[in-house]
Amino acid sequence: MSKTGYFYHQDCHRHEMGQGHPECPDRLGAIEDRLLVSGLGDALTRVEAPLASLDEIELAHTRRHVDALRGQSIRLQEDREAGGPPYSQIDPDTAMNPFTWAAILRAAGAAMAATDAVIAGELENAFCAVRPPGHHACRDQVMGFCFVNNVALAAKYALERHGLKRVAIVDFDVHHGNGTEDIVAGDERILMASFYQHPFYPHGGSRSDADNLVNVPVPAYTKGAVIRELVRDLWLPRLEAHRPELIFVSAGFDAHREDDLGQLGLVEADYAWITQELVAVARRHASGRLVSCLEGGYNLSALGRSVEAHLRVLAGV
Repeated sequence: MSKTGYFYHQDCHRHEMGQGHPECPDRLGAIEDRLLVSGLGDALTRVEAPLASLDEIELAHTRRHVDALRGQSIRLQEDREAGGPPYSQIDPDTAMNPFTWAAILRAAGAAMAATDAVIAGELENAFCAVRPPGHHACRDQVMGFCFVNNVALAAKYALERHGLKRVAIVDFDVHHGNGTEDIVAGDERILMASFYQHPFYPHGGSRSDADNLVNVPVPAYTKGAVIRELVRDLWLPRLEAHRPELIFVSAGFDAHREDDLGQLGLVEADYAWITQELVAVARRHASGRLVSCLEGGYNLSALGRSVEAHLRVLAGV
């Protein structure tokens, strides 16, 4: 068995939010195509994601939030059967279709199943090729293409259900993981480290000065050399001091220089370098345990190449 798991499910392809929406099923197709063409897929252990349970989702979200999502899905199904519209618009950026609820449960289920597998020693690390993404989803709010915060949920799951004492969440998406911050700020068991373009969506950037957050704003057109320096100077010392027993990654690839949804200047080599540094921390403190979940990345070619670079480091090939 490969040491690196690749968690996926076809349900995650069936969620979509309308023609032309950047967070589209083709994103997963681009990753699968790249794994096939490169041969990298042969080095991974493929695992179908289970469905998350509602009580598991409530580790990171309010019951009202979970009930609202489930209720909206039921109403959408009923309306569709009666000839109603195919989508339910939740906010200006985010909509549900009749298959969204299943995709939400698979994405969250993937993150928790990957956590189970690395803690059990069945895998050293894992990548969850899932959608919808999660890092904008707050405790009780849908936002920015995100419904349930997969990474924050998995971190809480590792602590509450597996009894870990310290975990870390690292977010290299171009957008600030405001939902993750909302869920984990002030929880000293969880260190959150990120960089993000600022000023940019979501407006305001980090809103908390909690001691467990290392959220670093950078201006548009920042390139990889600067990002590597801030990782060395700001992230790594805090990660070493925290000594996480498992590292979670919000793996957004929209900071790539070819991605039109952001204006940062990273390339595949930068993602590989960041991943190498995180793997090294995980091996020093967490027996190599690392769980990565797909967030952003909307230029399909750049997304496929960047995920390949990320996975090559995780798999050691």
